[in-house]
Amino acid sequence: MITQLNGRLVSKTPTTIVVDCNGVGYEVHISLNTYGQLPEDERIRIYTHLQVREDAQNLYGFMQKVERSVFRLLLSVSGIGANTARTVLSSMNPQEVVQAIQTDNVAAIQAVKGIGAKTAQRVIVDLRDKVTGLVGDEEIALVSNNTQRDEALSALGVLGYPMKQTQKVVDALLQVEPDMPVDRLIKNALNKL
Repeated sequence: MITQLNGRLVSKTPTTIVVDCNGVGYEVHISLNTYGQLPEDERIRIYTHLQVREDAQNLYGFMQKVERSVFRLLLSVSGIGANTARTVLSSMNPQEVVQAIQTDNVAAIQAVKGIGAKTAQRVIVDLRDKVTGLVGDEEIALVSNNTQRDEALSALGVLGYPMKQTQKVVDALLQVEPDMPVDRLIKNALNKL
C-alpha cells in the first residue's frame, strides 16, 4: 500500500495533482482542503490512500493525516464511496466533519452533494464513537492560492455540477470579492448550488 509520497509537485488542479517521485509521476486525487494547503514550493509530502477496484486503482492524497483518517472513516460507511467522501472533505474541513458528527448535525452532512437524509444519519450513527479524539486542538491553516475562475468552474464540473448553473454562482461570488481564493470560491459555490 502506498501511504505517502515525497517528491516534486509537477502540476495541480483543484481536484488532482501530479507528484514526481524519482522519475515516476503519480496522479493523486485531492480534496479542496488539500488544494488550499498545497505549498508554494515544488517539494511536497502528501499522505495517501490507495483504492483498488476491479476497473481502476486510484490514489487519494491529503496534506494532513487527520484528513486522511476522516476520509477512511467516511469510506467505512455504507453508501459512501471515495468520490462522495472527497466531496464531503471539499465542502467541509475535517474538524467541521467531526463536529457535525459529534453534535448530530444531520443538516450539515446532508448539505453535501450526493448525501441524502438517510446516508447523513448513517454517517452520524456509524462514526459517532470512532471520531472521538481524532481531531485535537490543532487548527489546519489554509493557505490561500489566488487562481482563476476557470479552475473553480473546472472543479465544480468534475464534482458533477452543470456548467450554466455554476457559472452564474461563481460569477456572482467574484463580483462580491474579486480576489477570492479558488478553494473558498468553490466551497462558497458548493453552499449555493
